[in-house]
Amino acid sequence: MKIAFLTSGGIAPCLSASIGRLTENYLSKYKEVEIIGYLNGYKGLLLGNSISFPKTLAEKTDKFYQFGGSPIGNSRVKLTNFEDCIAKGYVKNGENPLKVAANQLVKDGVNILHTIGGDDTNTTAADLSAFLKKNNYDLTVVGLPKTVDNDVYPIAQTLGAWTAAEQGAIFFENVVNENTTSDRQLIIHEVMGRHCGWLTAATALAYRKRLQNLDFIPEIGVVKEKWEVHSVLLPEEKIDFDKECERLNKVMDKYDCVNVFLSEGAGMDVIIAATEKAGGEVLRDAFGHVRLDDLNPGQWFAKQLGSRLKANKVLVQKSGYFGRSAKANQQDLDLIFEVADKAVESATTGESGVVGWDEDNNNQLSCIAFERIKGGKPFDTSQKWYQEMKQEIHNI
Repeated sequence: MKIAFLTSGGIAPCLSASIGRLTENYLSKYKEVEIIGYLNGYKGLLLGNSISFPKTLAEKTDKFYQFGGSPIGNSRVKLTNFEDCIAKGYVKNGENPLKVAANQLVKDGVNILHTIGGDDTNTTAADLSAFLKKNNYDLTVVGLPKTVDNDVYPIAQTLGAWTAAEQGAIFFENVVNENTTSDRQLIIHEVMGRHCGWLTAATALAYRKRLQNLDFIPEIGVVKEKWEVHSVLLPEEKIDFDKECERLNKVMDKYDCVNVFLSEGAGMDVIIAATEKAGGEVLRDAFGHVRLDDLNPGQWFAKQLGSRLKANKVLVQKSGYFGRSAKANQQDLDLIFEVADKAVESATTGESGVVGWDEDNNNQLSCIAFERIKGGKPFDTSQKWYQEMKQEIHNI
């Protein structure tokens, strides 16, 4: 039996740990197993670049849990985007990337392919799986759902998201002290989340919990309210800009600062329209997604809010790379172990799909059919914990 691993898309605090747990499972249970990892995701599969996992790793898999990132590298490649694959030199003109990938798997003698990634990675895995089945390739593809956005249908919790929220809170725990460098200071904490505000909301929750551990000094104005989250802006909620600015001006007048947690996808449609109206170009990646780093939502909101709040200093800080590159915390490790163990069970019985807690099946851990997997799941803002937090913030 020959196993191949592939990690793809942006990194998250689960990739190294997932590879470690999968490796531990296979090397401890199957003596004749061979394991390879395709380097840099689907790029490595198309180019035939891989690395072998020696059996000596059987006694060292715990080392994987010390690291963030992916030990076998990542890339963003969509196998059905022929033009992009050709332009980047991954396939030759006239070649079908799906066929090239399938042929490489057959050439390498792979029986089971584990893809670890978000919705783009696993929908690409679905395309590959369908192609393999249609062309009678005998190979099982089982995905593990990675994304800090936690926005994959119908999966209740994606790998790495809890850690990213915790790390974003730790990041802001330091950054917030910048509010002492000026009067009327605006700090915008820009958090990852193209279409889904879960990570921003969860980061704000984790940060506010950490605030409970601090002993403030009200005698000299070091009060909890100055270190609080004053606004959470999410893609799922319509922003009444005038009303929010009126509320935040009162916070600024009273505490000399405003701390905003901004999901990078919040107000994206408004920013895109304004950019295109001004004659600017909105750049997109191979999957057609707007390149948010180039769009720069944080700076847009900084300009708008800074002016309306009469801020004397404006600071925009992004916790994305800090959070997503962390090693998995214990909460995520427990989930990773659960999902990886089920992935091995599914793969060795010939069941293809993506493993996760299935929201449409009473949150049962299942190998979910690829055709049911899609991205863009919005954060449910009606959840009690979020509504309570939002109310507490608005009462500051």
